[in-house]
Formats: sequence, C-alpha cells, structure tokens
Amino acid sequence: MNTRQSNRFAGAIGVAAAAVIVIALTGILHARFAMGDKPAERIPLTVAATGYHLQDSYLRQVSYLGLVAAGRKARLGFEISGTVAELPWREGSPVAKGQLIARLDDASLRASYSATSADLDQARSELELAKLKARRQRELRESGAVSREAFDETRLRAQALASRVEAVTARLHSIEIQIEKATLRAPYAGVIADRFVHQGAVVNPGMPVVQFIETAGREANIGVAVAKARSLQVGREYTLKLRGESFSSPLLTVRPDVDPVTRVTTAVFAIPPDIDAVDGEPITLIMEESVEARGGWLPIAALLESSRGLWNVLRLEESPQGTRTVREAVEVLEIQGDMAYVRGSLADNSLVVANGVHRTTPGTLVAVAGAR
Repeated sequence: MNTRQSNRFAGAIGVAAAAVIVIALTGILHARFAMGDKPAERIPLTVAATGYHLQDSYLRQVSYLGLVAAGRKARLGFEISGTVAELPWREGSPVAKGQLIARLDDASLRASYSATSADLDQARSELELAKLKARRQRELRESGAVSREAFDETRLRAQALASRVEAVTARLHSIEIQIEKATLRAPYAGVIADRFVHQGAVVNPGMPVVQFIETAGREANIGVAVAKARSLQVGREYTLKLRGESFSSPLLTVRPDVDPVTRVTTAVFAIPPDIDAVDGEPITLIMEESVEARGGWLPIAALLESSRGLWNVLRLEESPQGTRTVREAVEVLEIQGDMAYVRGSLADNSLVVANGVHRTTPGTLVAVAGAR
C-alpha cells in the first residue's frame, strides 16, 4: 500500500470515529430528556428601576454676570495750585475718613495770612479811634462847639473804617480757606488705588493727584435681561456668587435704561460688609426660572445615545413571561447635575431602567431590584 492510500484510509477511520461519538452523545442527551432532565434556565439580569412622571414645566437655574463696583470712587485733587510737599501713601494704602492724603507747600499762604492779620489789627485800631472821635464830636456838636461838617467827616470816616475791617476780615478768611485747601484729606474711608503725581510736583487746580476708592458700600452692577428685570423687587434678597461662594444680597435699584451694546439693563445689589469684594471683580446673580415644557426627570445613567440628537431609554413592561425591556426614544431638554429633563414617547408613571442600560437590549427579560 502506497502513502496516498494510507492517508485516505486514516482519514476514513477518523470520520467514522467522529460520527460514532456524535451518535453516542445524541443518544445520551435523548436518554436524559426522556428521564425528565431539562437545560438550565437563564437567570434574568437584575436592574434598578426609576419612575418617569410627567409635569408641565421645570425650574432651571440661570445666571447673570456683572461687576463689583465701589459705592464711591473719585480722582482727588487740589482746588488751588501749588507744589506737592507731602504725599505719604502708596497704592493700596487704606486711609481713614478725614486723614491726610497730600499737602501743598503753603508757606506763601501763611505769610500772606500773617500780613493780612496785621492789616486787620491796624484797621480795627483805626476804627476804634474813629469811633471815639465821632462820639466826642457828637457831644460837642450838641453844645455847638463843633461844626456839623467836622462831625459828619468823623462819623463817615468811622463807617469807612468799619467797611475796611470787614473787607480785611473777609480776605483773611479767604486765605484761611486756601490754607485749608492746601491739605487734601480723605472724604470717606477708602483705599489709594493709584497715584498720579509725586512729592515736589507742581499741580494746577483740579489736576488728579490720587485715585481714591471707598472701602465700604460695595455694590454689584449686574446686567439682566429686560424681561427678567421686570420681575425683580427692590429690597428683596437675591443670591449672588463671588469666587465660588454664594451669599444673599438685597436689590437696591434697577436702572431705567438699556445698554446700547449688550441690550440689558443694570440691577444694582448691595454687597454685605463682611464680603471681601474687590472693585471691578466679576460677580454672578443666580436665579431660578420656570420653563414651560411637558416632560419629566430621569437619571442621566438611564439614557443611551441614539441618532439625530435623540436618546433611548428602556421602559419596563410586564409580559406573560415576566418583566421585559422596551426601547423608547426621548429628547433631552435640560441637564441638572446627574438628572436630565426629557420628553418623548414615554407615558406618565412609566418605570424605566435606572442605570446600566448598556448591559441589556430591548426585549430582554429582567428582574427589578426596586423602584425609586
């Protein structure tokens, strides 16, 4: 027997052996079924369920961005010209109300004050002398010892000196005011935000010396849509968020105009004194609004992405064989945290697979662990 015949013979023997094994196994299985044995039933997948309840609207959180603004801020300067003699503060320095901010060299003013004060003393002395003369000549005039002309001259000179005293007094008061204006003091408690001149600089009236920002009375200027602004109530507390921290703040006013660029109006809120807010810092108004849309809330874990922007959920349905899953299409309208507000073909009070939807397919029999 050659090699090719040997290979054919061996192959025939292998096929025959396989056929015998298959026949034997089939016989064993038939024998077991005849004795009442059945294949083991598949255990249904256990799933958690959640209820879907229809409602006509839902609340969502909206935010409006604004800026922190100091209650008062101004560029402070002198009302008179002069040389800056003292400017002790740097940017960021806190200054109490009435405290010195800057001072001009007032040496010439004080010299003028001394000279004018001396003129006033002289005028008062001359006035006193003129009054004494007028009093004496009035007595002599009654006895006829002094002519009427001499008496009138003395009397009118006393009146002229009285006017001179008033004029010199006013001039002296004016110099006092100028000396006072040579000192720049804080109009309220605040912080030096910027300095525009330094010691030794010559300034003119109205020229800015420092940028001064009030530390108290901070406000939040927040742009709000006109339609939403109509619902705001002055005096009511609203929630503001600054650097991730939320706090309540009363509404002071709503401006009656609209910004031509942003097309929003400005709502002004008072920031509590214990809140550390910096002028120009962003701040947010947090509000809730009702959205008219019929739907219901479901966990995000219950959603399975579908096509064309839709999502699928697995609704639980009772059947003669048990609880099975049915695919339903929904549209997501809002997401808040781990919940989604959806609408679609789901009926009210439906039970839906709450999570693990990727582990099962529509039509699968499942066991429900519990509904929530």
